[in-house]
Amino acid sequence: MIKYIGSKRRLLPLIVETVRELCPTGTVIDLFSGTGRVGHALKGEGYRVLCNDHNAFAATLARCYVQADAEDVVAAAQLIHEFNQLPGSPGYFTETFCRESRFFQPRNGARVDAIRAAIVQKSLDPELEAVVLVSLMEAADRVDSTTGVQMAYLKQWAPRAHKDLELRMPAVLPRAPAGKGAAFQLDAVAAAAQLHGDVLYLDPPYNQHSYLGNYHIWESLVRWDKPEVYGVACKRVDVRERTSVFNKRRLAFEALRTIVRSSPARALVVSFSNEGYVTQEEMIGLLSERGEVRVVTRDFKRYVGAQIGIYNPDGDRVGEISHLRNQEYVFIVGGAC
Repeated sequence: MIKYIGSKRRLLPLIVETVRELCPTGTVIDLFSGTGRVGHALKGEGYRVLCNDHNAFAATLARCYVQADAEDVVAAAQLIHEFNQLPGSPGYFTETFCRESRFFQPRNGARVDAIRAAIVQKSLDPELEAVVLVSLMEAADRVDSTTGVQMAYLKQWAPRAHKDLELRMPAVLPRAPAGKGAAFQLDAVAAAAQLHGDVLYLDPPYNQHSYLGNYHIWESLVRWDKPEVYGVACKRVDVRERTSVFNKRRLAFEALRTIVRSSPARALVVSFSNEGYVTQEEMIGLLSERGEVRVVTRDFKRYVGAQIGIYNPDGDRVGEISHLRNQEYVFIVGGAC
């Protein structure tokens, strides 16, 4: 899957084990689904999964990895083979992300342009389109030149940027025994009250950094609306406007409280970091409204960008490393289903 700050790859075994203890089968809601990694793992365990994320690229990842079932998108493999044969045709993507900025080599950008235009021409059904879009997104991610976020690009080309773009079939799973999953693109507070399941899994943003700002290229690639951009990183202009309450210290806690109080789920599992706006004690106090709270702590290295210092858009080091490790908490509240 794509490189992603906040990815729960290392916590997956613990999250799956926790959900299994709470509810051996049934429906799990992933309210901030991001890459869809958690939803994909839970679908693989047999759960019916409902994913939600307000960003279009994340909703597309969830539509591929959670909503789409392998038996229904068999045509994707042939389409991916077809798209891999297309020559490059420079357009918006090349101009914006290879020339005005330097996230990708121009030859790879031209192939992204050609493949994305071909996807539009196919007029595919939403699930099949999501699978091939994710294939393209992940192919571009394998040849980018960043530290893992799209706030800036590297001063010197990353070794992977010299490789040729190649689409691969995403690991789409067959339908889960508990039922067909679904992907939603709703505001998280509204989705919490609307979506019904046995377990609600929450992995909200921790701080002021917007996932839309961090991954604006994927948003533009999926929407294909060719927006105006600003700054050295060529961010979409709507990054300034499409903000989330979860990126604002004074609003995040109350938004979480609303979710906890309004969700009809029987049990809640929450991932959070000691670098977040809400402290461990505050989170326990909030969740205790739903019952006794258990906490599991894991210690991990910080993401690679945080391990090399702070650099400005010109590649000059302007800040020092503060710390190399952080703690991830998993909060559990509610009895077995």
